[in-house]
Amino acid sequence: MGDGMVSMGSVIVKPNAKKIRRIYPKTVGEEAKKQQLADGESNDNENEGTIVGFAGTTADAFTLLERLEGKLDEYPGQLARSCVELAKGWRTDKYLRRLEASLLVADKKASFEITGNGDVLESHDGVLGVGSGSNFAIAAARAQMDNPELSAEDVAKRAMQIASEMCIYTNDQFTMESLAMVEEKEDKEE
Repeated sequence: MGDGMVSMGSVIVKPNAKKIRRIYPKTVGEEAKKQQLADGESNDNENEGTIVGFAGTTADAFTLLERLEGKLDEYPGQLARSCVELAKGWRTDKYLRRLEASLLVADKKASFEITGNGDVLESHDGVLGVGSGSNFAIAAARAQMDNPELSAEDVAKRAMQIASEMCIYTNDQFTMESLAMVEEKEDKEE
């Protein structure tokens, strides 16, 4: 889930930007994506593609998003490896290391935060955030996670609402993309 705030200094430039995207491998999801766009539908197939959210300079984020798409095509089905390869390039390339953005990347098995410092972080509790209000949202989400009456989407909505009430660079124009997570089965020897 992401807010829609785009600011330049202390001025709100755009209140309803879409900072979350669902990307598909070139070989798998292009036809489904084209059909959804033609029909004007949102993606109801929650286990397709990779969800990417960003914070920071928009042009820099889109540059990194394009690089990530290339890595996902190079290493299909290997999100962690794709993220590590992107982070390596981001850290070592003269051009890329100047980019100022952070990415959150998730597929049906895992989610990661990728930073320009070369970090590829996987949360210990499934809660990640980037941007000005992320610390508020993360704290609020963690405080609500134990409530069995709340779904993951409800926790995210409430956490983002709290962040938007506390951070002047976060608003309440939310965009949500979701995935049905698949837990890996552990092999048991008997």
